[in-house]
Amino acid sequence: MKEKVVLAYSGGLDTTAIIPWLKEHFDYEVICCCVDCGQGSELDGLEERAKLSGASKLYIEDIVDDFSDNYIVPCVQAGAVYENKYLLGTSMARPAIAKRLVEIARKEGAVAICHGATGKGNDQIRFELGIKALAPDLKIIAPWRMTDVWTMKSREDEIEYCKQHGINLPFSADNSYSRDRNLWHISHEGLELEDPANEPNYDHLLVLGVTPQKAPDKETEVTMTFEKGVPTSVNGKKMKVSDIIKELNKLGGENGIGIVDIVENRVVGMKSRGVYETPGGTILMEAHQQLEELVLDRATMEVKKDMGNKFAQIVYEGKWFTPLREAIQAFVESTQEYVTGEVKFKLYKGNIIKAGTTSPYSLYSESLASFTTGDLYDHHDADGFITLFGLPLKVRAMKMAELAKNQK
Repeated sequence: MKEKVVLAYSGGLDTTAIIPWLKEHFDYEVICCCVDCGQGSELDGLEERAKLSGASKLYIEDIVDDFSDNYIVPCVQAGAVYENKYLLGTSMARPAIAKRLVEIARKEGAVAICHGATGKGNDQIRFELGIKALAPDLKIIAPWRMTDVWTMKSREDEIEYCKQHGINLPFSADNSYSRDRNLWHISHEGLELEDPANEPNYDHLLVLGVTPQKAPDKETEVTMTFEKGVPTSVNGKKMKVSDIIKELNKLGGENGIGIVDIVENRVVGMKSRGVYETPGGTILMEAHQQLEELVLDRATMEVKKDMGNKFAQIVYEGKWFTPLREAIQAFVESTQEYVTGEVKFKLYKGNIIKAGTTSPYSLYSESLASFTTGDLYDHHDADGFITLFGLPLKVRAMKMAELAKNQK
């Protein structure tokens, strides 16, 4: 009886070519597993393709709600943004996929998990750290790093390899963008984007929406509600988180929201350039932040910002299944106890414009913030506060003046 390997299968040329390669070089029975994080039409025809390519079985695992509730929401609550721009669309999905691959491997009694990530990218790290944390006994096979036995170097090579093994599928040798899509975002790399000096060809590139220039010349009004930091409704309609993201993707895409052009620092040490479309995610992050402005005190906000940056780094580096991620998430969740309320804003040509925020736990006091004197604030108290707050500055200035005088 042959040993089994679970292949993380997308249906693309790379992972299709890996099926006969695994059988030829390892004599494994290949179990394909496509983990659906919201890729949409990319899943069409996968079962037939996997079977034609020699897989004995294909799992299509829908984890959209798990991805939304247990990976996206914690990152939104943390305000996790990598290098001030990247909303972690691919980074969040990889540990969720790794977890399901491990579950399928256990169910099938497999001895190994194989992925098609390249040796230059971040995904190899994210997949493998997740697998190591959850199933340290399983072998991990990464063909693109095994250059002694994986001799294919181009799409043409892979197409020819498939044909030699009786797999005649309508793959094109034409070069196109390298994309990763899920419910949260779609990323684009390659072609003109490989040179940071080139402007992106947005007419050719965009999938989820339009540029701000092509967005309607009218505002789109949106109202959202949150309970304990979790979004609960859009424009009066209560929905689960995944449906809220879908609705915000539609509204954001139509209005040119969430298109970013980034040169980022990969974990492996190189810089890479990509364009990310995250229309719904950009709106959701901004709405959540607007509500936090009302309900979190200054000291908590300061620490939470630092923790959010650290959380983003942890997720980006594939360290989801670690005690540190759990500890920071526990801190973040404690800050969300009173992040409940309503956020209104307008979408207009790439902009998210505030239109009013309310919360029963708001710390904003109109009587304190106004220029009139209220019962809680006596202007004379500021004298003593400023004297003590500025004392180190005054002492230093006096000392420097004394030194300057003695040097004359």
